[in-house]
Amino acid sequence: MLRIRDLSRSFREGQRVRRVLRHVDADIAAGETVAIIGRSGSGKSTLLNLVSGIDRADGGTIEFAGRTVSTLAEPERTLFRRRHVGFVYQLFNLLPTLNVEENVRLVLEVNGITGTAARRRSEALLDEVGLTERLCSAVDVLSGGEQQRVAIARALVHEPALLLADEPTGNLDAETARDIVPLLRSLVRRRATTLLIATHDRSLARDADRILELADGRLLPSDGSDAHP
Repeated sequence: MLRIRDLSRSFREGQRVRRVLRHVDADIAAGETVAIIGRSGSGKSTLLNLVSGIDRADGGTIEFAGRTVSTLAEPERTLFRRRHVGFVYQLFNLLPTLNVEENVRLVLEVNGITGTAARRRSEALLDEVGLTERLCSAVDVLSGGEQQRVAIARALVHEPALLLADEPTGNLDAETARDIVPLLRSLVRRRATTLLIATHDRSLARDADRILELADGRLLPSDGSDAHP
C-alpha cells in the first residue's frame, strides 16, 4: 500500500538548517494500523504531510498503491488527497457555518457526490460514530469528543484508502481520548483502510498493529514493550 524510501526533509531557521527527517524508510501494508510515536517536534506531522502530498521532500520517494506520489505536480497531489486520503487532526477543523451532517457531506460534494446519495452516506457514517441525534446540531455546541467523532466521520465518508490521524486525541481529556483510538480502529477495520496515527502518547499507540518511533530524524521499530497484545 505505502512504500517510503530514503525520505529526507529539512527546514531553514534563520542561518541554521534543521534536519527533521533523515533517510526514512517504511513499508505499510494495506489495511494495517501503524502508530508513529515521538516527542513534539520530532517530525511526525512533517512525515504525514509528505505522505499526503501537502509538503514536498528534499529527497527520497513515496509510493502509494504503486503510484509515486512524491513526483506528482501540485494539481495531481491535490486530486490524490481529495480522492484517496482522509485526515483527522488534533484541532477538529470543522466549519462553524455548517451543521454536523453538512460538515461530513461537504467532502462528498467536493468529490462529485451530491443530493440524496451524499446525505444518506453522511448520515450512515454519523450513525456509526454515535451521532444520529446530532445531525442538525451546530458544531460549536458539541463536546470535544463529539466534534472529533464528526471529524472522523468526515475523514472516512469518501472511503479513502489511507487515513492519516495527527495527534487525534491531543485536544481531548484522558477519558474521552481512550475511546477515540478504538473507535478509529473499529471503523478502519470494517473498511480495510490503512491508518497512520501520529502521537506522542505511547499508551494510545498500543492499540495499533505496529509501532514505529521517530527520533533524531529516523524512523525505527519501537521496542516490544509497546507492541499490540
